[in-house]
Amino acid sequence: MKLHEYQAKEYFARYGLPVQKGVVIDRAEQIAGLALRYPVVIKAQVLVGGRGKAGGVRLASTPQEAGERARAILGMDIKGERVARVLVAEAADIEREYYFAFVTDRAAGRVAAIASGEGGVEIETVARTAPEKIVRAEVDPFLGFPAYQARVVGRRLGFAGAALEEFVRIATALYRLYWTEDADLAEINPLALVGGHLLCVDAKLVLDDNALYRHAETPPNEEMTELEAAARRAGLAYVELDGDIAVIGNGAGLVMSTLDLLAHFGGRAANFLDVGGGASAEAMQTALGIVQQKPGVRAVFINIFGGITRCDDVARGIVENPPKVPASIRLTGTNEAQGQQILKDAGIAAGLDPDEGARVAVELARRGARAREAR
Repeated sequence: MKLHEYQAKEYFARYGLPVQKGVVIDRAEQIAGLALRYPVVIKAQVLVGGRGKAGGVRLASTPQEAGERARAILGMDIKGERVARVLVAEAADIEREYYFAFVTDRAAGRVAAIASGEGGVEIETVARTAPEKIVRAEVDPFLGFPAYQARVVGRRLGFAGAALEEFVRIATALYRLYWTEDADLAEINPLALVGGHLLCVDAKLVLDDNALYRHAETPPNEEMTELEAAARRAGLAYVELDGDIAVIGNGAGLVMSTLDLLAHFGGRAANFLDVGGGASAEAMQTALGIVQQKPGVRAVFINIFGGITRCDDVARGIVENPPKVPASIRLTGTNEAQGQQILKDAGIAAGLDPDEGARVAVELARRGARAREAR
């Protein structure tokens, strides 16, 4: 779960990390009453990167100029996200920029501290063009990130004396935040040298969805669409895509292979929903209700392989809430015969071959597109 910069900085401040004074607004008129020192920087609050290149980060020297800048940024579309809020923060006179982060390294099975003397740019670019400028340290889960390990990293970045001790305080505080809040990523980019002191000019925080139950104060997840949120409340895994075929399956592997099958036959999924193992008739009814709400859906492909899941339960769910758009159904596995008979009695056709089911789904979506063009 990604947080906006202003939300991440609220966490940073809570753990004693130095951040700029700033205020979040959603209307340009609100700037007039802000008690901030000018110049200020106005930053779009979106959950995607590249906002600076898109014109979503601008400087302003006066309240009037700040209002104009905010008005230009609010409502912008940045990589498909509409800017609804901006962070207005006191600008920093940056002397040098660094990068520092803690990230979950799943391949190593450890937390990794990543640092570089080349901050203010995408760390992936630095890693690709100048890998020797990346400092990496693995974190022992039993020891955490002690001050002596932070000093080693700090010295490799060129810090010494008081600046080194300041870096150690920031690095160890960031690790406490990362660990306590169950984060997947806690990043400062840039960690800037301003007036002889270090300042977290930008902040990124990604929290582990699986641990949110431990943190009642966590802000709402703004990455999810309304349908994704509805599916989560129902205990279902749902992801929106940009095609026109709604997909329902049981099990992550089956769902992903279903997307590949549709692509093989020239189709594109509008979304996919995993009802999971042991799916009930009620879960199938809910799933059908959710996936068909996505605008532009012209067909549904239901691909079920019954192991723990019983085909007769799935069939009852389909019959009780029949698809409102043309559907291709593949139903096989546990209680397959009963499930097929339930659908047949309701006048709903279903097959056993996933390839044929995907091909039919793609053809149904194409027919729907042609019918729409003909109107």
